[in-house]
Amino acid sequence: PASGKKTVVNARTRAEAQTGGFGAAADEPNLATVKVPDPRLDRLTDLFRPQRKVPADVQYLDVAGIAKGIAEKGMSGQLLGHLSQADALLMVVRGFEDPNVPHPEGSVNPLRDIETLVLELTFSDLAIVDKRLQRVTSQIPKLRGAEREAYEREQEVMTRLKEALEGDIPLREVIPSLDPDDAKLLRGFGLLTAKPLFLLLNVDEHQLGTSANDLVAAVKERFGRPGVAVDALAGKLEMEISRLDDEDAAVFLADLGIAESSRDRVIRLSFELLGLIPFFTVGPDECRAWTIRRGTTALEAAGEIHSDIQRGFIRAEVISYDDL
Repeated sequence: PASGKKTVVNARTRAEAQTGGFGAAADEPNLATVKVPDPRLDRLTDLFRPQRKVPADVQYLDVAGIAKGIAEKGMSGQLLGHLSQADALLMVVRGFEDPNVPHPEGSVNPLRDIETLVLELTFSDLAIVDKRLQRVTSQIPKLRGAEREAYEREQEVMTRLKEALEGDIPLREVIPSLDPDDAKLLRGFGLLTAKPLFLLLNVDEHQLGTSANDLVAAVKERFGRPGVAVDALAGKLEMEISRLDDEDAAVFLADLGIAESSRDRVIRLSFELLGLIPFFTVGPDECRAWTIRRGTTALEAAGEIHSDIQRGFIRAEVISYDDL
C-alpha cells in the first residue's frame, strides 16, 4: 500500500485506472494486456511491409497492496486466488518520499518493505504446505499398497518444502531439483514463493541515475537470487510519457538523455523473467512475434502457429535476426 502501484500500472499499461483509491478491501483487480516492445519486429515490419504487425504480449493483473500481517490473518480466498493463478509476481516497492502520502510503516525503507512482503509470501506458502502435510500424514496409516507409497512420497516432498520455507528458502529454488513427477504434485497448490519475482522500485524523477542505481544495487545484493529480477522506474514520469504519442515520447526521452523508457524495459524484463522468448514469422499478411518458452524446439514452436504444421512438420528454414 502507498507504493504508487497504480501509477506504475498506468505507466506500464497506458491505462487510466484512478490512483490513490485502491484500498485493501477492493474486490476487483485491474487486468491489462500490454505489447512487448521489440525493435527487431519493428525492423522486420519495415522490411516486409505486411498488412499488420502482431507483437507478443504480457498480461498484468493489478491487485490491492499487501500489508504487513496479512498472511497471519489469512489472505482472502479471492486475493490468494489471483496471486496463485499468476505466472510471476511483480512487487512494486516505494522508494520515493512524499509528505502528502504517508507510508504505512512511518518511513520509506525499500529493503524493509521487501523483507516484509517476502515473509508474507513465505508464511502463506508455509500454511498451505503444513496443512497438506498434516492431512497426508494422518491418512498414511489408513492406506495400503501403491496408494500408501504415493502418500509417503508426497509426505517426503512436503516435508522438504516445509524445511526450506522455515529456512527462508523460496520454493522457486527447491522445486527445480525435485523429481519431475514430484514437482507435478505441486501444480495445483499455487505456491507463491515458487513463482518468479520481479522487485520494482518506484522512485522520484530526481532519483533517476546514481541514486536509483545505488538502490537497485542494494536490493540485488540482499535479495538477488535465481528467479528474481530487480529494476527501478519513476512511476509519475513514466505515466506522463505513456500519455504521449510515440514520436513525442521519443523526443521527451531524448531531452532527458534516456535511451529506453523504463516502461518498455520493465515489460521486456517481465517477458524474460517468465522464461519466454519470441520467434518471428514474416510475410505480406503479417509480421508476428510468437511466444515460446526458452528451450522450445522448432517442432514445438511450429505447433504455436498451428497444430497441423507441427503434425506435418518436415523441416524449418531458420535465419537469425542479425544475419537477416
